[in-house]
Amino acid sequence: MTVTSPASGMTARRARGPRRGLHPRARRLRAPAIAGRAAAALTVLALLLGGVVPAAAETTPEPTPAPTAPGGVRFTLSPINAGIVPEGGQLTVSLTITNDTPVAVPAGDLVLELGDTAIDDRGALEAWLAGDTSGVATEPVADAPAPPLEATSAVTEGVVVAADDPALQERAPGVYPLLARYERPGGDVISTSAMIVPRAPGVTTPVGVVVPITAGPATAGVLPAEQLIELTAPDGSLTEQLHAVSGTGAIIAVDPAIAASIRVLGDAAPDSAVDWLEQLELLPNPRFALQYGDADVATQLAAGLPEPLQPTSLQSYMSPADFPEITPTPTPSPQATEPSVEPDYPDLDTLLEIGGGRGDVYWPAPGFADSATVQSLAALSTGEIEALTIVGSVSTGIDAAAVPARAVVGDAAALVYDSSVSDWLTQASVTPENVLRGRPLTAAAALLSLASDAADGAPLLVALDRDADRTRIALSAAIDTAVALPTTRSASLVELVNATPQPVELAESAIDPARVAQASALFADEDDLAAFATILDDPSVLTGRERAELLQLLGVGWVADPAAWMQAAMEHREATTATLGAVSIVPPSHINLLNTAGPLQFWVRNELPYPVQVVLVATPDDLRLDVQRQTPVDNATASSNTRVAVPVEARIGSGDVTVRLQLRGPTGVEIGGPESAEVSVRGDWEGIGITIVLVLIGGFLTLGLVRTILRKRGERRAAEDAAADDAAAGTGAEEER
Repeated sequence: MTVTSPASGMTARRARGPRRGLHPRARRLRAPAIAGRAAAALTVLALLLGGVVPAAAETTPEPTPAPTAPGGVRFTLSPINAGIVPEGGQLTVSLTITNDTPVAVPAGDLVLELGDTAIDDRGALEAWLAGDTSGVATEPVADAPAPPLEATSAVTEGVVVAADDPALQERAPGVYPLLARYERPGGDVISTSAMIVPRAPGVTTPVGVVVPITAGPATAGVLPAEQLIELTAPDGSLTEQLHAVSGTGAIIAVDPAIAASIRVLGDAAPDSAVDWLEQLELLPNPRFALQYGDADVATQLAAGLPEPLQPTSLQSYMSPADFPEITPTPTPSPQATEPSVEPDYPDLDTLLEIGGGRGDVYWPAPGFADSATVQSLAALSTGEIEALTIVGSVSTGIDAAAVPARAVVGDAAALVYDSSVSDWLTQASVTPENVLRGRPLTAAAALLSLASDAADGAPLLVALDRDADRTRIALSAAIDTAVALPTTRSASLVELVNATPQPVELAESAIDPARVAQASALFADEDDLAAFATILDDPSVLTGRERAELLQLLGVGWVADPAAWMQAAMEHREATTATLGAVSIVPPSHINLLNTAGPLQFWVRNELPYPVQVVLVATPDDLRLDVQRQTPVDNATASSNTRVAVPVEARIGSGDVTVRLQLRGPTGVEIGGPESAEVSVRGDWEGIGITIVLVLIGGFLTLGLVRTILRKRGERRAAEDAAADDAAAGTGAEEER
């Protein structure tokens, strides 16, 4: 811990009488400052001592809150140079007092104490670093007055124990307990650390340092251009990470989603992002690719997947205008036409390229992988490369001073990193204040010193946890400290893999069951979306985007904030539900069928930005109406409603008929929810009755017409006969005359 209040009954370290001036065996350099001046004071101190201290970085909260003394005052002992004091060197420390209270703190005294007996047990060293001082004897080697502090301010005191001080003379190599005491009204406060006297170089211990290159938690499938500009700016997170590993032997674990996010933009990619990607590819560091979005493989397997998910397509993120056009070579033929011009899109493998590296390396979230996880991943080995899983020693139960890097879990290959050392280095990498970073760096170096002595030349491994919010100075310091001892050197990934493996067993997975359940729900939603996407000419514009977003949601960076992850997962599921409901039938109104046959008009709503191919299935609940059961809807217009005419024919009988409507995709999957249309039908018997009446009327009219014609004919014959008789009578009379 940074600060620990003295325990009841703690062994006295020295007489508590009043002191004036400096301890007779020490020199001190006092550099008081408040908040913004603390780093500058330590820089002046280092320059006076002939050392170099990096410039202070922007202040951010510590990764783990430091305990507070009575009254809310924090006290931190930070040795310079990670506490390493070679033969003939001096011991330099900074003592930082931070007053977080709204009231001033009176002056006090600072005392630096050093033990004469080296700590050679890892458990005892970890307890000491955590603030447990029981059973450890220390003696004062320097003191200094602590100035008063204003409310919410800080001060840093630099203290030096000279190289010729008797306290440092004839020290055997080892890790010695170092303690600082802040004596103040209201109770003393102590902070523990260590001084390391390295042994002479001999057999060196290879130490691999794995450093993740990630962009932090995300929900979008690719990083937008605006975020890339911010991340790759001169002081951007990705720039800081890249510069920190440059010139080191660190093994970098790169999230391929970063490279893909840059490449999918084509000519529209920001210049800073393109330059960053080129620098990444040129780095000589050994490397491997994380899962896309740094998706946690252990969660995926725990949720029932047979193997980790991979991105399927990023085509939906690419715009034709951002890629140069190519003209295919035409094939000579009598009917040859002008060849089409198409954008030159990169394929998926090109988009995900990180500049080489070993394949089939998996790095689950700390504590998430158990033995079954590692063995399942080992079964995914392809070709001649053996799948490799990176796990923390906290999952193995190894409590030895040295944690061998190369291991086997059953017959599955694994690399085991020292969890305790890695945690201290991770804390140092996210501590922006130079005057506070020495504490975790010293703790890591002290543990590595014991591990190096016990390893007998076998490779060791440390791994910095994912965190996108750290400066190049802090990250570089953490990387350098891992190999700062004269008895350590950088190890490559190949060297670690080729080492002799040690069998280990892993503890049960620490994955939260709620996380597994939510992941299972996300996978089920993805299956539903894949079935839904069959209505598109190119389903990958939906499925590829969904897979990319899902992998980003499974990123290890979310593990530190379960509540935020759960909220992001719920919002993603809501968005997926909205997409599944983007194509549906517009609820129909009541329909009156006045004719015996004709089309019923319905509307298909399509809120997707792509045209869709669906089939409208209509099913009546009564035989009064004969309906065409399936009506294809080709190219339902994007972002609009499309009218669909369904042919129907009324049969004998009348009444109300309910027609159930359902959209289906080409594969038969149901699209959207069902709808019902109420249709009022007039049966065919009414038409038949009308026809009979018309036939009868026609018959009566015909009979009347025939009778009229016959009557007229009779009257005409009678007239003709009368005229003939008159003519005959006239002729007879003429003859008589």
